[in-house]
Amino acid sequence: MKLNRKQSRRWLKWGLACLLVLGIFFRFLNLDRKIYWHDEVVTSLRIAGYTGSELIAENFTGQVRSVSDLQKYQQFTPEKKLKDLIRSLAIEDPQHPPLYYIIARFWAQLFGSSVAVNRALVALMSLLIFPGLYWLSMELWSSPRVGYFAMALISVSPIHILYAQEARQYTLGLVMTVFSTVALLRAMRRQTFASWVVYIASVIFGFYTFLFSALVTIGHGLYVGLLENLRWTKTVRAYLISAIVSSLCCLPWVLVVVFNWSAFKAGSSWTTEPISLSDLVGSWLFNSSAIFIDFGIPWNPLYRQIVFPITLILITYTIYYLRRYTPRHVWLLIVLLTTITPLFLIVPDIISGGQRSVSTRYLMPYYLGVQLAISILLSDKFSQKGNTSRIWQGITVGILIFGIISCTVSAQAQVWWHRIVGLNNLQIAQIVNQTEQPLLISPFRGSNTANILALSYLLDPKVKFQLVLDPNIPKIPVGFSDVFLFHPSEGLQIGIEDNYQAEIESVLGSSLLTVEVPEQDK
Repeated sequence: MKLNRKQSRRWLKWGLACLLVLGIFFRFLNLDRKIYWHDEVVTSLRIAGYTGSELIAENFTGQVRSVSDLQKYQQFTPEKKLKDLIRSLAIEDPQHPPLYYIIARFWAQLFGSSVAVNRALVALMSLLIFPGLYWLSMELWSSPRVGYFAMALISVSPIHILYAQEARQYTLGLVMTVFSTVALLRAMRRQTFASWVVYIASVIFGFYTFLFSALVTIGHGLYVGLLENLRWTKTVRAYLISAIVSSLCCLPWVLVVVFNWSAFKAGSSWTTEPISLSDLVGSWLFNSSAIFIDFGIPWNPLYRQIVFPITLILITYTIYYLRRYTPRHVWLLIVLLTTITPLFLIVPDIISGGQRSVSTRYLMPYYLGVQLAISILLSDKFSQKGNTSRIWQGITVGILIFGIISCTVSAQAQVWWHRIVGLNNLQIAQIVNQTEQPLLISPFRGSNTANILALSYLLDPKVKFQLVLDPNIPKIPVGFSDVFLFHPSEGLQIGIEDNYQAEIESVLGSSLLTVEVPEQDK
């Protein structure tokens, strides 16, 4: 029996090593294959130190622009300083603190501004989750085995791979969540001044990475208070002092948000758009299932009838098992980590309407909590004897295999469901690139501005743009073989029809239309 246990540990370590290698491979595989979409384009705009206002004022003039003219706003240049980056975020995107963007700017300064380079930084950041998870498991459970299972699950988790390949701050936010939680547990255990200073630093870094990190800190406060039975103890006092100090350090960006509240509201206006309750619930279930399996077919009936219920049963049983069979300090932390952020998003959606809780990128602490809980469950079940252990071994292997298959499938795709804006940009580019001398006319409105930049990554240099502000109607120049309207406003479409007696036909729904202008009207 002793030899079998040694063999079991050896196989577990070899299996983990293989999964880690596979997870690293998936994080760097085809980094430049998927479309560079709206949000990532905005990242590059901020890194380069430009504002959306500059882009609009200089390009939405009705003059013909080339692909390279637009790409200028995506490239690092020494002329734009770090202060321009911070100003760009502060006045137009205050919901995004500057830490990730500052790091990304120095990265671009060293290695360039290509899609693969921008995403490689996030992929590298995502690797920090592995030592962080192991450390968290040891602080929480003093069990290397739980740490092994946690690293194995996250290494091939489809949702983590997707965001490890996206040039945004959410993966770094997850890393900061892990390390701030580790820092809290360590400070509570050691009760030294230095350990609480480390916790304060981790909270500050987390907040300056992602505003919703504040919800994690609130969960930490509830954890400390409940664990101490709401009594005034040394730990409670130390936590409150830490919370006050870190809040004061975060105050500058809080003031930025307050003073630029209109920009904050405009940047998050999509979260208040109405959505049906059934779609809301369906999104919650899909977001949960994407932790384990993601074939890119969230609304397929078979997927909803099989994957969603199985996921719900697994998570529900895991939370039940955790509550019943683990110490209070373990299950309380994981339950708070799993529930605080979703509740802050779900409750407003139900009460006042909106879709805050639909966004997968906001739910990173929830994913982390679920995977920690399942790691504890699987670790315990593996140590049992008989058929029960074999059943759970089969479940573990199944979860990992589905994760590997999901990552393999998504790695080959150029478009995936989480890149919501511009999902058909690839089709549009293929159509436009096939023409000899194309002109794309498009107006400024909503997310269309950044989507035009995103489309430019897919277009040949021969493609030209004519960008306008409503209600202006451009003077269409001669010499173009094909004229297209890209996401036109109703006013632009009617204006071109009236001014040029043009025939406009849909090529790809309302996203792309072709314009036939009589020769004498050009």
